[in-house]
Amino acid sequence: MMKYLLILSLVFELYAYIPIPSVTKQILVVSSREFNDTQASLQAYERSEDGWIKVLEPITVNLGRNGLAWGEGIIEFKHKPNEPLKREGDGRAPAGLFSLDLFFGYSDNKFDFPYLKVDQNTLCIDDSESSHYNKIIQERDHTQFKSFEFMKREDTLYRLGIVVRHNAKNLKKHGSCIFIHIQKYEKSPTAGCTSLQEEQLLKIMNWLNKESSPLLLQLPDSYLQKGFR
Repeated sequence: MMKYLLILSLVFELYAYIPIPSVTKQILVVSSREFNDTQASLQAYERSEDGWIKVLEPITVNLGRNGLAWGEGIIEFKHKPNEPLKREGDGRAPAGLFSLDLFFGYSDNKFDFPYLKVDQNTLCIDDSESSHYNKIIQERDHTQFKSFEFMKREDTLYRLGIVVRHNAKNLKKHGSCIFIHIQKYEKSPTAGCTSLQEEQLLKIMNWLNKESSPLLLQLPDSYLQKGFR
């Protein structure tokens, strides 16, 4: 009983200064040692009457090739002026608190979550001059965009994935097309997403439920441990 209470007290301390919306019942917490680290630890928590309870063992994930940078999330964090801000093409995954709105993949799948089966015409637009910037669309004419991503790739990276709702206002050059997806290989950094083993990703996707309004909290350890002042 004492051990259980200690775990709860640590979890309460973890979130003491981070306002998690009351409607959120599930949260993924990704924590790195510092902004420039390319690897981090992911833990999943469920909200109970007694607080946040860890439901999965820690999972090693990969971040951007340049680490983390403050992104555009659902709340604004007070941070140090010398810390990096997320920008298009910076090779950094966004730090902050973000909603998880959509799953995607190459095949038919069933989850307790909205799911998009992608094909060769499913694009995510990272052309900041386009009206479709930071959006996933169906479009056969690829020539109208200066830059975009095919959501059905020749590799397995997007065979399964989760859309992270970063930069919901689609601010130009503030970063686009952010996902949690399958890693290229162990310890392989990304262009700005969060990646992990396919088996672990599937486990998370089977656990997540849209009705629980899940969020991604992705921060360096110092902010999780000390809170926000």
